[in-house]
Amino acid sequence: MIILDTHTLLWMDRNDTSLGAQSRSLIENMWRTNTVAVSAISFWEVAMLVQRGRILLPVATNIWRADLLQAGIREIAIDGRIGLLATTYTELHRDPADRFIVATAMTHHALLVTADSKILAWKAKLTTQDAKA
Repeated sequence: MIILDTHTLLWMDRNDTSLGAQSRSLIENMWRTNTVAVSAISFWEVAMLVQRGRILLPVATNIWRADLLQAGIREIAIDGRIGLLATTYTELHRDPADRFIVATAMTHHALLVTADSKILAWKAKLTTQDAKA
């Protein structure tokens, strides 16, 4: 399974050229096996970006989410295990949403597709793919 960071999800959805060819191919291949996922916190992050006017979606956020779920993306809920694990990553990132995303990937032993330089440089048992590659 792969987990998309929030920006990677947006790049994929928008067919943004920021998403590298290798990552795009990986996502397409994994999509065929229903093994592309996002942390539920990513939908919250997108809704906050919309609310603050930092991004625009073609439809309301709840419809956008439903469309992605209908298309086959898996949403992973934040449970107590993930929440507690995220509290241990204070040296990794100040952004709690990023810590939730990392904890989700770690808990599910999934590859995290991200362009976040702090996450990519982190020395841990987290498997990552640079979303720009």
